[in-house]
Amino acid sequence: MPIERIVSFLPSATELIFELGFQDKLYGVTHECLYPINAKLKPRVIESVFDSDNLSSRQIDDKIMELMSSGKNIFKLNHDELVNANPDLIISQEICEVCSAHTNQVNDAIDILEHKPDVLTMNPHDIEGILLTIMDISKKIGAAQEGEDLVGALRTRIKYIKNKNFNRRPNVLAIEWIEPFFTAGHWVPEMIELVGGKNLISKKGERSRKMLLDEIIKIDPELIILMPCGFNVERTIKEYKNILGKNSEWNSLRAVKEKKVFIVDANSFFSKPSLRTIIGIEILAKIIQPEIFNELKVPVKSYTKII
Repeated sequence: MPIERIVSFLPSATELIFELGFQDKLYGVTHECLYPINAKLKPRVIESVFDSDNLSSRQIDDKIMELMSSGKNIFKLNHDELVNANPDLIISQEICEVCSAHTNQVNDAIDILEHKPDVLTMNPHDIEGILLTIMDISKKIGAAQEGEDLVGALRTRIKYIKNKNFNRRPNVLAIEWIEPFFTAGHWVPEMIELVGGKNLISKKGERSRKMLLDEIIKIDPELIILMPCGFNVERTIKEYKNILGKNSEWNSLRAVKEKKVFIVDANSFFSKPSLRTIIGIEILAKIIQPEIFNELKVPVKSYTKII
């Protein structure tokens, strides 16, 4: 039976549905589904239980720890919007219970809905997993050929970068959260290696974890890339100035002294396993191997250097 009514609990799935031209079948999204811009016009069936827009990374972490330790959900369902959406299909994820609606919200949604929808759960942890997820969603919503064409184009862009020869691979540390520090896990280590860097501390496919400043000082990376989950460049610059700018231990790092600390738009290109992750690869290529990838075009304001 063809899928006619979709609810997306996953911003990257929402983005893909628009890319495939199937947005007319999308009847519900989350508060985090902000791209493309018309996704904001769709009914919101998921909201966060707190507004993090004006909180620091420390305040956000404290709030999440408080909710999780007390057994409370980070996200809440909009009952009326969900019932109105009446989906045939819910697309969700099991990558991270902090980043997007998770298993609890899916179970609650199924309990609410009289007509029980199919559930497609995504759980990619590397680049190939992201590409296969695009294929799975495309096939499920009746856009198998469109999905194949899209993935083929993405693979071509990846191959262009992968086929380059790198005479030297700088030591690179990617940081997913500033206070406290978190490693950048899942697909990010693979992205760094793919574009000619040597990834430090974290490993391909593993989850992000807390990291001490002492660990960073010990490895003293040549290049540091800050990508706080869900933050854009402007917000991360503010965090950097408030938290790290006057930290003497941080400022003793080689990458800081040599002005090789970069900030990327994590919310758009790194935090979510989406088709725009491939743009993230291209951004890293320009940062890590600038002489080789000088000609690559990436979005304006997608990254900057701390000077």
